[in-house]
Amino acid sequence: MQMTDWVGYKLGTRVVRYCEEDAILYALAVGARADELPLIFERDLKVLPTFALTLGLWVADAASAAGAFVPAQALHGSQSLTMRGSLPPTSEFEVTGHVEAVRDTGRSAILDIVCDSDYFSATYSIILPGQGGFSPSTPRVKAKPEGVGRAVEHESRTIELSPEQAVLYRLTGDRHLIHVDPAAAQAAGFARPILHGLCTLGVVAKSLAEPLGAKPWELRRIEARFAAPVFPGSTLAVATVQPPVGDSAAGLEYSASVDGRCVLADGRVSYS
Repeated sequence: MQMTDWVGYKLGTRVVRYCEEDAILYALAVGARADELPLIFERDLKVLPTFALTLGLWVADAASAAGAFVPAQALHGSQSLTMRGSLPPTSEFEVTGHVEAVRDTGRSAILDIVCDSDYFSATYSIILPGQGGFSPSTPRVKAKPEGVGRAVEHESRTIELSPEQAVLYRLTGDRHLIHVDPAAAQAAGFARPILHGLCTLGVVAKSLAEPLGAKPWELRRIEARFAAPVFPGSTLAVATVQPPVGDSAAGLEYSASVDGRCVLADGRVSYS
């Protein structure tokens, strides 16, 4: 198939199931503390919205299995999530997937793979390096230097990641070897196992509620571009740009860095 033939490709529908223990494990994997009872105690449990990204991740696997890309030759470029309702503490529901778009950057192709359910919609954008140039009218775009963007107007907190963060997060469903096996990580070009991009996003999303006076489970929408890998045990510095006074619906613009190197870029988050 040509790259553009994947546009609209249907990936089917699956029933996803989870229980309270799954939601609590996810919360712990993205840094929930023992004193955050709504996230880790089954009584009046609140499910972190970014848990939805583990429920929809199968759509990327399904696109790969269909032949759209080879995982070893692809990168998870960016992620977005829109909530349509709060996830119950335990549930079973259908999630449908399809390829929404195929974009040509000149050097790379980007597949936008979407999952939809009654509770959320998410887009997993997969970069295929070296597979661009299939659209003659697409100019070649130079990569944007890391960290370039709006000036930071408000500094948020720093977050200490656990050395065990990746091996814990992989129990939520993403068992890719580069997150646990040093040999696999080195074969992929990394000095040691790296943290899942979706784990970094979940950790940061949880921390961003406070600047808007919200609770982590009230997240309505989040998006970000994965600019660089993160190693377990690193310290994340999260910078935010506050919305205008009285316009909290605009949400926050944010970025995250490690030792001055941008790891999450073009971020935006809003809460209900």
